[in-house]
This record gives sequence, structure tokens and C-alpha cells, in this order.
Amino acid sequence: MVRVPLSPEQVRAGQRLGALMRTARAGRDPETIARSAGISPETLRKIEVGRMPSPSFGTVIGLCNALGLPLQKAVDAWHGANDKQLAI
Repeated sequence: MVRVPLSPEQVRAGQRLGALMRTARAGRDPETIARSAGISPETLRKIEVGRMPSPSFGTVIGLCNALGLPLQKAVDAWHGANDKQLAI
């Protein structure tokens, strides 16, 4: 089965989500957050820098729980509702 490439908007949505996760981590140890979320530190890094623009739903939930971040904020970031707040 061939995976359909992500659209440019899906890539931007993933970049917004990654920026939110990076901001929410706020200097906390990435390895600790990753392990708490049930993912590898490398996966967390890829999400934060936008190299993994479509993480699984379970991964997003795990990260939100590990970061103490309401899931709705991740949804809003994905949809672009927080673009002004996520400017870096």
C-alpha cells in the first residue's frame, strides 16, 4: 500500500502542532517528556521540528498528557486557531 503524500496544509498543521509541543515543553528534559508520553526522544524531536507532521492520535494524546496540555489546544494548533500565539 502506497502512502499518499501530505498536502502542504497538512505539513503546516504538523509544524504548528510541533511548535505548540516545543513551547509547552518549556525547557523540560525532552527524554523525560518523551518517555512519559511513550515515545522515543528522537520521535519527540521530529515532532517538535516538524519532520513528523502527522503523528498518530495516540502519540498526540500521550504528549498532551505528559506536558499537562489540554488536547483541545493541540486540536486548535492543528487547525491554525492559535497562529498568532505560536509565532516563533
